[in-house]
Amino acid sequence: MVAFDRPHGTTPPQAQWELPFFGEHHRALALGLADWAGAQQVDEADDRRACRDWVARLGTAGWLRYCVPAAHGGALDKLDSRALVILRETLAFHSPLADFAFAMQGLGSGSITLGGSEAQRAQRLRAVASGQQIAAFALSEPEAGSDVAGMRTSARRADDGSWVLEGTKTWISNGGLADFYVVFAKTTPDAGARGISAFVVPADAPGLDSSAHIDVMAPHPLATLRFTNCRVGADALIGSVDGGFKLAMQTLDIFRASVAAAALGMARRAFAEAVAHAKTRRMFGQHLGDFQLTQARLGEMGALIDAAAMLTYRAAWLRDESATQGAGTPAYTAAAAAAKLTATENAQKVIDMAVQMFGGRGVRMGEVVEHLYRDIRSLRIYEGASEVQLLILGKHALKS
Repeated sequence: MVAFDRPHGTTPPQAQWELPFFGEHHRALALGLADWAGAQQVDEADDRRACRDWVARLGTAGWLRYCVPAAHGGALDKLDSRALVILRETLAFHSPLADFAFAMQGLGSGSITLGGSEAQRAQRLRAVASGQQIAAFALSEPEAGSDVAGMRTSARRADDGSWVLEGTKTWISNGGLADFYVVFAKTTPDAGARGISAFVVPADAPGLDSSAHIDVMAPHPLATLRFTNCRVGADALIGSVDGGFKLAMQTLDIFRASVAAAALGMARRAFAEAVAHAKTRRMFGQHLGDFQLTQARLGEMGALIDAAAMLTYRAAWLRDESATQGAGTPAYTAAAAAAKLTATENAQKVIDMAVQMFGGRGVRMGEVVEHLYRDIRSLRIYEGASEVQLLILGKHALKS
């Protein structure tokens, strides 16, 4: 499997970047990225090798510079949610694995951007922006996914000031591939979420085993990490002791609207494939698109996409506008939850409709819509499952 080509001349739509949520620099970014992404051909048969390839290409072309601030090799003074949305939507339209490679660079280094020391930032961020180092974010555990307070991985300070990590992390994107991990561990065992700290752990740290790869329905590099007397230096701590939960939530807050954008990109590609198929597929002496049932289905798909797009762009705009108040302001948090929920759920519906429209071809391995059908499913789970987003929105409604 290679990154999606452009059958029937399908191209990512551009009209959405004219909306008032975006500025001229955003529109220039979208046009440049669309041209670049459309020219890439990456063999994705081996997801780990392909992910490395995508990181290298994205770094060389300068797109990863949007994952870090300008002070450390980035493209903009600070992380810009609208730029992240543009990048992820466009990349996901062409290749969900390219989007994955980009997103993990930002998510894996985000805590260092937000709370890292100058030495940590200098050591990691430029390397992330250039694609020379691959980052990973290690929060989930076998018994602690949405329930972060149930975390069991621990970190204790040794007599010489170093930290010793014990425990297991799982479902870790870029696991076994990353050059370093941002790992969250309990430093005050009985304090719940308030007792979590964050650490930078190099991939070659003694006592870290990342060899347990996880195979999933849409191939992505995932692994279980096991820490056994894993010792890191005193300078591995990111921010303050017991400040890790807030740091993790701030990092996820920045990137949550971009998850919606990735779903939006996949939905737009499925819609483009469905429209092209409806125009060319002949049956009963006419084209599939001539049937009113097909037209109604395409209309429904387009409406679902537009609804998700408005919520996604609004969330990104709100985050950028409220950055001076902090990314976790209630208005932004609720908007990001609504965007993530709606975009991922709507994309699942749109892609399912596209598969149905393709008939038998839709479930054949190698078809773009079949690939998308497998890729979209995980987006309704990771970085806050749909059920978690519903709870966020419900609590926000009760407080308003």
